[in-house]
Amino acid sequence: MDRIKYREEIERVIKTGRFQDNWDSLSGYELPEWYRKAKFGIFIHWGIYSVPAFSSEWYSRNMYIQGSKEFEHHVKTYGEHKDFGYKDFIPMFKAEKFDAGEWADLFKASGAKYVVPVAEHHDGFQMYKSEISHYNAAEMGPEKDVLGDLKTALEKEEIVLGASSHRIEHWFFMSHGKEFDSDIKEPLVCGDFYWPSMPEPDHHDLFSAPPTEEFLNDWLLRTCEIVDRYRPKIIYFDWWIQHSAAKPYLKKFAAYYYNRAIEWGEQVVINYKHDAFMFGCAVVDIERGQFAEQKPYFWQTDTAVALNSWGYTENNSYKKARDIICDLIDIVSKNGCLLLNIGPRADGSIPEEDKAILTEIGDWLKINGEGIYDSKLWRISGEGPTQIEEGQFTDSKEKVFTKEDIRFTVRGSYLYAYVLNFPKDGKISIHALGEKNASKLPNFHGVIKDISILGYEEKPQWIREEEALYINTQTAASDKPVAFKILID
Repeated sequence: MDRIKYREEIERVIKTGRFQDNWDSLSGYELPEWYRKAKFGIFIHWGIYSVPAFSSEWYSRNMYIQGSKEFEHHVKTYGEHKDFGYKDFIPMFKAEKFDAGEWADLFKASGAKYVVPVAEHHDGFQMYKSEISHYNAAEMGPEKDVLGDLKTALEKEEIVLGASSHRIEHWFFMSHGKEFDSDIKEPLVCGDFYWPSMPEPDHHDLFSAPPTEEFLNDWLLRTCEIVDRYRPKIIYFDWWIQHSAAKPYLKKFAAYYYNRAIEWGEQVVINYKHDAFMFGCAVVDIERGQFAEQKPYFWQTDTAVALNSWGYTENNSYKKARDIICDLIDIVSKNGCLLLNIGPRADGSIPEEDKAILTEIGDWLKINGEGIYDSKLWRISGEGPTQIEEGQFTDSKEKVFTKEDIRFTVRGSYLYAYVLNFPKDGKISIHALGEKNASKLPNFHGVIKDISILGYEEKPQWIREEEALYINTQTAASDKPVAFKILID
């Protein structure tokens, strides 16, 4: 690639397009309708780190930290780092069982409307065909254009393709390998797999050791290349992208991406964490957590089927599908969407545990999805005693929902009330729909015409009284949330 010409092309698209590289211009961004309606997507962490499959997808960093469990495991299993480094896993990453069509079939069955594969993780190995670096899956390892193959397969199933870039952390991710005799040695130049391996910033001072202009320009070219080659409708950025040094490049990328999307006649999304973007210029993402209250703006949670890792490891600790479904409902009721991650093995097969969870979610959505997809906010997100802890990295704390924990969504003439823990006696009380609330604006004071249960032929008995709407069912029974479809006049 002629880097100078490509950078000139990026500047031309920004200069002549609707969006300029400043927050004033980018604040004109509008959320795509397809994304607001989609609600549920699949995240995929798959790369070289799936070969050692030890501890987590941060193996490439941690294996070079002397004294870490990854360091000790690496020496014991593969030998000294100077003889077998991270790069030596590349020939072992064969992906011989990777079948994009099979993956797409599973994602379709899960009920997902969009899929976001990791295009490049912190380790710097690109999972797509690239003219910027030879260290990519099309030339090395699998010798397959993974992102391109997935794009083709997903389009056949009418599933939206996204892509995530975790490249920015590569600035420091491999740096500990320089602290002892390993395969990471100077001189390192732009284009090298381990370049630049700069000292890692103190995690209490994430804005120290800013990336250089050379590195950030390389980052911009890589990210724009993904856009131009694959036209993803979502670009997801991981943390540290909020570094002040990256801001000018983020603005350039956003303007370029949004302008390219206009050329294609498409609506696109950027997901970001922390305050990487000025609020309203892209969609905020909460990692492994969610909001406690309903929000007036659209947002996303990204989490994983495994509690301990994003990538595949031999000892993944899995969540229950039921718990993920409860989180999905809660998130949607608060104006959000859920991006749920899986981690395939190095050979390209998806673990049975991941498959089972996705299939179980999909089976539930086939029956109950009409109050999820294309739904909107109600007056309140829900009611009940169980409090949701707000913030990142809270998904490891189990939520014990009761029969009183109910979440609401609206679609057309119907209000959907999801009971997160359906009682064995089939008796439900919805206090937000009690008569006494009718006189207290802005509480509900409409007319309830009819009530049905998604997935059941039974017409439940119901009566609206002063304290609550009382519903009595005879046949409804489930270990997962049950949805009442309430016709409002």
